[in-house]
Amino acid sequence: MSTQTLPWYKEPWPWLVMAGPAIVVVASFITLWLAISSNDGLVADNYYKEGLAINRLLEQDARARALGLAATIRLSEQSGAVRVEVNLDQPIAHSSGREVLHVILAHPTRPGLDRETNLLPDGRGGWRGTVDGLPAGHWHMLLEAPAAGWRLVGEWDRLAPSVKLEPVPGEAAK
Repeated sequence: MSTQTLPWYKEPWPWLVMAGPAIVVVASFITLWLAISSNDGLVADNYYKEGLAINRLLEQDARARALGLAATIRLSEQSGAVRVEVNLDQPIAHSSGREVLHVILAHPTRPGLDRETNLLPDGRGGWRGTVDGLPAGHWHMLLEAPAAGWRLVGEWDRLAPSVKLEPVPGEAAK
């Protein structure tokens, strides 16, 4: 009785043994591609300068609290752009009404998705502008008046039609 032996490549066991390392090699290339193509952006390049800028931000927050400012931003989607309408709850006494406001929509974990724009007065006591290409998700929103030196913050989910912005809570400036 003779048994016929098959060549090694026709046997299932060598392929089964080689499958594990082959899968690991493919997975390592996928991991390498993900690491190179996406920037986590969670570590600041110049953390010292960013730390020094915190004092300026605290002053802006204190100024907004002292003025008693708050704002409502209504966002509506039109042809891929998000329309931003800002109405301050209390008019600014020293403002000429022509001041440009700056709005930043920051993604919590992906700084490459952040969007910002200047808002221009609409002639009715509010400000308007648009933000293009805003993906769905949760956003941190910052509204600031660079000339007046105040800022308001809030969080917005794309499902909500409006967001209320207020100064960062904290102690009054000493």
